[in-house]
Amino acid sequence: MGRTPGRLGFVPESPFENARPTHPLRPSHPLTAAEALEFTASRAKDTTFFFDFDGVLSPVTDDPDASQPVPSVLGVLEQLAAKVARVAIVSARPVSFLRSRFDSLEHVDLYGLYGLEVWHDGDVVTEPAALPWVPAMADLAERARSELPEAILVEYKRLSVALHYRTAPQLAPQVERWGHEQAERLGLRVQGGRMVVELKPPVDQDKGMVISEGVLNAGCAWYFGDDMSDIKAFDALRAREAVDPGFFGMCVAVANPETGADVSSAADLTLESPEAVARFLADALPAFDR
Repeated sequence: MGRTPGRLGFVPESPFENARPTHPLRPSHPLTAAEALEFTASRAKDTTFFFDFDGVLSPVTDDPDASQPVPSVLGVLEQLAAKVARVAIVSARPVSFLRSRFDSLEHVDLYGLYGLEVWHDGDVVTEPAALPWVPAMADLAERARSELPEAILVEYKRLSVALHYRTAPQLAPQVERWGHEQAERLGLRVQGGRMVVELKPPVDQDKGMVISEGVLNAGCAWYFGDDMSDIKAFDALRAREAVDPGFFGMCVAVANPETGADVSSAADLTLESPEAVARFLADALPAFDR
């Protein structure tokens, strides 16, 4: 299936504008995972699966650079991509990082930095409005390394800077205060997360916007997330259901002790770990062969 350019990313082409093949009426929430999979399989070629990376496909680590996807998930994603319209990873990580972890996957799209970067047809497409902020982000990373305690891990992502306090949670108030001061000084936006404060350019782009665009021509979509930023993606699926009676969305939370309660309460289904996500997908694959 081809794709046409959207605001930044790409959405599947529809042969008849926004028209889709007629499908049975979608089931009503709540429903079991088996029921959701059965319905999804009935419209597999009209379905997109979206995944966050950290905490969903990979365990969260003290050192972000050490994160690796659960080994079994690579093959599962490639098999899934052959059975549905589209599989995409939507992450706060840069596309370069995601490529280094998923270079063996040929049919999985990558959205980095909340959608500011997209890997498409062998190229990285960057949101033009964010590019002027690259020098400011580099300067901010250097300032953070010199002004914040050594225990704070500063992750420079070219278009954002993440301040990780996982190994020093007692420093959270100091990191939060410093981050908000810098955001006000430079006109940046603050994105909270699991033991991290992230500073981003003032560009309208988040996971919810990625999903809203990505499901425009889809009849069904699943999103797997574990953090507060993923709730916007859940909301995007709910919003699409509200305006399109033929669309079915499934929100899956991956539990964790940090933001898990908030995310799980917003989801249709909760899985306990990235390993459980890989097992769930592997167990789901036969449903698409019936």
